[in-house]
Amino acid sequence: MNFAPYGFYGDDFTGATDTLATLHRAGLRAMLFVEPPTPERLAKLGPLDAIGLAGAARTLAPSPLRAQLRQVAEIFSALGVRVMHYKVCSTFDSAPESGNIAVAMTCLRERFTNPFVPVVGGQPNLGRYCAFSTLFGAAGGAEVHRIDRHPAMSRHPVTPMHEADLRLHFERLGMRIGAIDWRAYSLPDAALKDSINRYAGTPVLFDVLDDMHLRRIGTEMHERAAREPLLAVGASSVAQAWTLASASDRDGETVAAFGPAQSSVFVLAGSLSPMTAAQIDAARSFHRIELDPREMGSASYRSERCGRIVEALHEGMHVLAFTCRTPHHEHAEGQPLAESCAALLRAVIERAAPRRIGIAGGDTSSLGVHALKPWGLSCLAILASGVTVCRVHSDDPATHGIELMLKGGQMGGAELFEDFIAGIVR
Repeated sequence: MNFAPYGFYGDDFTGATDTLATLHRAGLRAMLFVEPPTPERLAKLGPLDAIGLAGAARTLAPSPLRAQLRQVAEIFSALGVRVMHYKVCSTFDSAPESGNIAVAMTCLRERFTNPFVPVVGGQPNLGRYCAFSTLFGAAGGAEVHRIDRHPAMSRHPVTPMHEADLRLHFERLGMRIGAIDWRAYSLPDAALKDSINRYAGTPVLFDVLDDMHLRRIGTEMHERAAREPLLAVGASSVAQAWTLASASDRDGETVAAFGPAQSSVFVLAGSLSPMTAAQIDAARSFHRIELDPREMGSASYRSERCGRIVEALHEGMHVLAFTCRTPHHEHAEGQPLAESCAALLRAVIERAAPRRIGIAGGDTSSLGVHALKPWGLSCLAILASGVTVCRVHSDDPATHGIELMLKGGQMGGAELFEDFIAGIVR
């Protein structure tokens, strides 16, 4: 069987593809699977440095979450990975009854029993910083907010962040964790190790303000994973820490084949975030079609919207379908809307077969990708921090080879959808 030292499970699709891109950028050969990889498929792919599995754990209640993560732990344990990265959103948004990170960690630790359990608290390239266990995040620009005062994450419709101290946040989720603050990185190696060893058996949160902090964390991961496979938790900064501390001198590069779209582009925006709103406003090259969240559960409404989308695509237009952003719609987001968006996407694919597709929104992406019936995704290009374009690997000829952009609501600049048409990598 084809073994890889680094394994990652994304609790949503956009997060999983960001980690895929992080590993790709570092020059590692990685594949993100949508379903557990078979020995035959792994053998055909050849040697891999990292194996990922994309899921939708952040939307699950505790009982189905436990069932899914126990299977995930068994899969990665059998693959022989040295690091089991549970990839969560860089904002750590989670709730006791929805995508509970503490429940997931408890399940994964049944198989990955190394007493060192790092929780990496920031991702600077996305504007996420952790200092004295307090999480901060940028909001579509240079201004950085404490996460419980962030204009989007403090008001998230499913998992709003009302606590910025991640130690207290994890207590609310049902788990006590230790903490290493940023001052410890200036200590000699032996002193830092002593600080970490005090928390043996207890997950420990690491402050992160810059890449030097990530490199120190990554060094500890490499040393301790060599002795016993370990669980690491956090955003793609976990993969950044691992690769920054790696001896590999390979440099990733954007695949030259990604360039201007050769046919009509379809973008489906199910996110109600301010940044996605700005991207929609800046999408000058698209024919826009609004989707009423209150009506999307109706098959007849979706059929009518699909007809308009398909007609425009057949006429050679780029099409942007987006959920309405008026105030009385702000509570309509969530899994039912995401499921309806996924059904719409599949209908558009069946009738118009677009070859370049973008999906905006974490829940929308997680469920929408299944409409493409892929077994895996590989990294094609990185449009912006947190925004990856993947090539779809599928047994379905209608979707195999599709160029697929997935992005969380807050990711990318205002011109992102325009860049997606033009093939511009910023």
